[in-house]
Amino acid sequence: MNSPSKPTALKLLAAAFGLLLAGAAAAETWRFAAIGDTPYSDYERRELPRMLDDIAAEHASLIVHAGDFKDSRLVCSDEVFLDRRALFDASAVPLIYVPGDNEWTDCRHLAAGHFDPLERLQKLRQLFFAEPRSLGRKTIAVEQQAGGYPEHLRWRLGPVIFVSLNVPGPNNNFGIGRAPRDEYLARNPAVIDWLRQGFAAAHRERSAGMVIVMQGNPGFKHHAAGLTHVGYRDLLDALSSETLAFPGQVLLIHGDTHWQRIDQPLRDPTTHLPISNFTRLETFGYPLMGWVKVIVDSEHPQLFRFEVHPHRRR
Repeated sequence: MNSPSKPTALKLLAAAFGLLLAGAAAAETWRFAAIGDTPYSDYERRELPRMLDDIAAEHASLIVHAGDFKDSRLVCSDEVFLDRRALFDASAVPLIYVPGDNEWTDCRHLAAGHFDPLERLQKLRQLFFAEPRSLGRKTIAVEQQAGGYPEHLRWRLGPVIFVSLNVPGPNNNFGIGRAPRDEYLARNPAVIDWLRQGFAAAHRERSAGMVIVMQGNPGFKHHAAGLTHVGYRDLLDALSSETLAFPGQVLLIHGDTHWQRIDQPLRDPTTHLPISNFTRLETFGYPLMGWVKVIVDSEHPQLFRFEVHPHRRR
């Protein structure tokens, strides 16, 4: 067999090198961090800036805070809200915050100052969601839901669409007893609509993944047993149907119950088997501080990879 001529060999080598470069260009990764249920104490308030610096040192593109930026017994004062706004704005990495029950629905309790929850929610909107941008020293643009719910955001990172939802624990502010609160009746349809709009955008843009960030733990174990918390029933039904119809991967990030975990608890309502393209990430929560790095890997079969980082006091 004749050996290829030198020019031909060089061309083959160049072509092979070009294929390697193309493959390297196609294999992209993006990083973001998930935190929540912090700071709850004076210690955590002192340590959180250090943890945010640790996240920045890991080259995260953004941070999502899944709500509860104070202990439920700390008074829901303007001073606390302003302090947390300053804390989040000091982050070197763009930070997206989602309202938690400790800073609005639980503010009705005497220990928290006996505030009107809707008035406190309006204050959160004024301080944290007045502009369609993230918090942090460097910001990113976000889309906001129209119609009075500016805390419902949508943004993108690489091949993934993110949506944030105002869904507080422990039962989505449904209320006590069988009769739902008026606030729940007004907000929950907007939550479902924003979730469905996010999936529609992901389909339209052929996104590889969808990330949903909210505060409340919707009670997957009870839902699987047919004992769904009434305040989460419509949300979980919508989440199940949209996830089953979505060809990519879905990641739900929440806080609320202070048990850091990564699992697949959402079940197909027909087969009762875990929905394979759905993953739940629950953030660290008091008394344990920490964060989870999420790596979006376009070549990984599951799209999302995770690194768990407990915070160590320095």
